[in-house]
Parts: sequence; C-alpha cells; structure tokens
Amino acid sequence: MKTLYDIPAPAKINLFLHVVGRRDDGYHLLQTVFRFIDLQDTLQADVRTDGEISRSYDLPGVLPEQDIVLRAARLLQAETGTSLGVHLGLDKRIPMGGGLGGGSSDAASVLVALNRLWGTGLDRSQLMQLGLRLGADVPVFIFGRNAFAEGVGEELQPLPLPQAAYVIVQPCASVATVDIFSAKELTRDTKPVKITDFPAAETDFLLQPPQEVRQFGHNDLQPVVYSRYPVVSQAAKWLSGLGVEVRMSGSGACLFAGYHDLQNAVLAKQEIVATMRTAGSEAIRLINSVHACAGLVEHPLRHWVTR
Repeated sequence: MKTLYDIPAPAKINLFLHVVGRRDDGYHLLQTVFRFIDLQDTLQADVRTDGEISRSYDLPGVLPEQDIVLRAARLLQAETGTSLGVHLGLDKRIPMGGGLGGGSSDAASVLVALNRLWGTGLDRSQLMQLGLRLGADVPVFIFGRNAFAEGVGEELQPLPLPQAAYVIVQPCASVATVDIFSAKELTRDTKPVKITDFPAAETDFLLQPPQEVRQFGHNDLQPVVYSRYPVVSQAAKWLSGLGVEVRMSGSGACLFAGYHDLQNAVLAKQEIVATMRTAGSEAIRLINSVHACAGLVEHPLRHWVTR
C-alpha cells in the first residue's frame, strides 16, 4: 500500500462545555460531551521513500511549519523512527476558527492513517498520547467514539448518544481559542456534573417538540465570544428571530441547533438560507455558511486501530 485516498476527518461539536477549574500550569479543567458530525475534511497520503514530509495544499495564514497536519506526520515519524515520508493532500471543508475541531481532526486522521500506511504499529493509547502533544482535542478523534470528557479534554469515557442531526452556522468571524481561554471575564468555577447526569437529560430533551432537540448544560466560553466578537452574538440573535435557538461549539465561532433527524435539519437549513436571501445585506454580513449534518455513532476511522 503506497497511497490512501479520501481519508475522512470529521468535525465535532461540544454539546455542552463547562470550565470547572484551572490547573497550576494555566491549563483549564473542562467537562464536555464531544459528538462527531458528518461535516468533514478529507486527506490523501502518498508514501515517500526519501523520508520527506510535504503538502500539496495551502491554508490561509498557516505556514508549513505551523500546519498541524504536517506536525502530526513529523511527530509520528520521529517517535517511531520510520525512514518513510509522505506527501499529504487536504480538502478543507470544516470552517477554520469555528470551534469544530477541524485542525485537531485532521491531525488525528493523519496519525491513524500513517500508522497504517507506514506500518508503525502503535496502539490506540499510544496514538492518543501523541495526539495530546499536538492539542487537547486531538485524542478524542483517535478514541473514535462520542465521549464525555474531563481534565483538559483528554480524560474520555464513551457515551452512547441518540440519533440527532444538526444545523451548523458559521458566522463571519474566526475566533482565536487562546484569547478566549485567557480572558479575565471567563467563568472558571462551574459546578462539575457527572456522566450519569447526561444521558437521561438528553433523552428527556428528545421528547420535546419534534423539530428541535434542546440541550443539556451550557457553554462557558459563549458569553466571552459574544462580547468580544459581536457578529457571533448578532448571528445568534438573528437566528433566534427565525425560531432557531443555537449554542456555540467549543470556543466558537460556529453555532449549532439540534434536530431529531436529518430531514428536519435540512428543512431548517433551507429556511435559514431562503431568509438570508430575502434579508439581504444584514444576513450576509453576519453569516458565512450554513450546513445540515447528521450526528455520527462513531468516528469513521475507529476500526483502523484495533487495540
């Protein structure tokens, strides 16, 4: 095997995100539920025998030495001592700076795919440890299952979730995660919840009116982003005027609303897009894109790592 095509790297949403404390080293202690969705980037990996790691794509504002995709490949190469290299392609569909984990997902898929392509033989735990060195969100994509997360986001417990679909709205903003976590006004003392609190609550919410799924908890980062990036708050308010109540994913800027099935999510997307066309410049100034996505049961590459 010399080439892998169409390697999936799905986005995630945080169904809630609570900041429950801060470690002495400055990292925040979180509680969240990660859910994978079928909005995804795709990658291509071609083995190089000269040991070089290269890319065929450009990312706005991201130099090769900053690219987490290349950094993931170099890390796996260094840790395993393989003499092989790779030429990587990336079709980017997940919005950057959106709180959907696109870069982290790309890095995780590279680690999993190259572990297979290079025959380096690392198990899931070893790959997750490498992933954590690249970013706190990377391990969950290697873990491969929707999960309740604690710590800095790396302490994971599998969490079966009911069928749901989502409308993802990308406001006309790109949020710098580090600025939000360093904000003085960020709430850092939300009372911790237990994993057992979540499934019953989520099931109850599914019994609410048929078109929309209500959400458990809240996102502590949302008020900070709404304050510092008014366009995100304005987009949420505009959507609320259509009857679409949204929550922010991660550190933003993307917003989401949950629905029982993809059909209802697609109908909601169509209504939003149609209203944007008639609203004209106001909506265009606020919203960059709208997607209807199904929630995934598991990561599509979960079984590429067997242990």
